[in-house]
Amino acid sequence: MALVALLRGVNVGGHRTFRPSILARELGDYDVVNIGAAGTFVVRKPGSRSKFRTALLRKLPFAAGLVLCDGGDFLRLEAENLFGAEPSSPDVVRFVGFLSKAGGVRVSLPIAFPSDGEWLVRVMESEGQFVFGMYRRHMKTIGYLAKVANTVCLRCNRSFAGV
Repeated sequence: MALVALLRGVNVGGHRTFRPSILARELGDYDVVNIGAAGTFVVRKPGSRSKFRTALLRKLPFAAGLVLCDGGDFLRLEAENLFGAEPSSPDVVRFVGFLSKAGGVRVSLPIAFPSDGEWLVRVMESEGQFVFGMYRRHMKTIGYLAKVANTVCLRCNRSFAGV
């Protein structure tokens, strides 16, 4: 089964930059396919997760967070369409965040930020490694996304990528 590898906080604003296409080529033994410039890869021949993780992280010129997910989970989530068929309003963005390991979020969901007034970020559900939510396009949203990541991360002792 293929893996999906997601690097956290790379190629953003000129910080921790690298060329994903070159990295994918260097990991040719694992049959890695680069998906865009944000550090997302499909690994078609991953072999041992730990060996692949080590190989990928050694090739990077800096330390980075890495989340590995089973490709089949992505296919299942797409088929389930957890956000429903109804489109969101233009000012709302749906997102899926990723925990480094499956293990459940230890906060009551749904949770909204800010907790009073109109929400800017809402985490609706978690399932295994995946955390589902939405945010409004607003100047203050980025600060609340950081709070979401810290809340989910600190309370469940896992790293959170994707927001």
